[in-house]
Amino acid sequence: MDTQKNYSGVLYALAAYLSWGILPLYWKILARIDALQILSSRVVFSLLFVWILLAFKKKPLWPRLLADTKRLRALLLSALLISANWGLYIWAVNSGHTVQASLGYYINPLFNVLLGLLFFKERLPAVQWIAFALALGGIILLTLFSGVFPWISFILALTFGLYGLAKKTVAVDSLEALGSETLMMTPFALGILFWQGSQGTGAFSISPLFSLLLVASGIVTAIPLFAFAQGAKRLPLSTLGFI
Repeated sequence: MDTQKNYSGVLYALAAYLSWGILPLYWKILARIDALQILSSRVVFSLLFVWILLAFKKKPLWPRLLADTKRLRALLLSALLISANWGLYIWAVNSGHTVQASLGYYINPLFNVLLGLLFFKERLPAVQWIAFALALGGIILLTLFSGVFPWISFILALTFGLYGLAKKTVAVDSLEALGSETLMMTPFALGILFWQGSQGTGAFSISPLFSLLLVASGIVTAIPLFAFAQGAKRLPLSTLGFI
């Protein structure tokens, strides 16, 4: 049973990481749109997509969560972390910092390993310690050769690593958790979209294609996050870091 659980966890994690590897191309198409507007669209349309799925599953979203303030706090923290991560990543890609944005997700697995060691007392075999040391050496060399401290990379790695930790510790169905996180962010996202629309800077007036891409951003955001949450539930953080 554990082997099957680990196998499915690896598949979920791979699906998430492969999707995130392709997504920079998607955000690059939307480069003419303000990063804050893209972030807000991702939040709102992710919520709509997840709630449609929850309606089909007939799962009540809030009753169990409202009865447990500890889980609510954990979900609020994860919502703040993933919002910061999304916003910085979109800004970095669309502002010419694609290398630093990519390096952030190269550094992130090392954070996952460290968090697994610190919070869950996970143990690494010798081979994984060697892999960890080689990856760390590569990051140090890249930083030295760039001549600039990659603050974008480290913030991206830190926020997403802590997001993974929060997902690991909160006992909530992955789809309900994602719906809860996006619901908490939606009032702010809607406020931004309405404000920009009232100022005449709303992206939905650019063209039908851009409007469609912004709506679809909810789907391309929610699916990898759901897959990652499923992988995080099934795998140790250190294993998640080495995938």
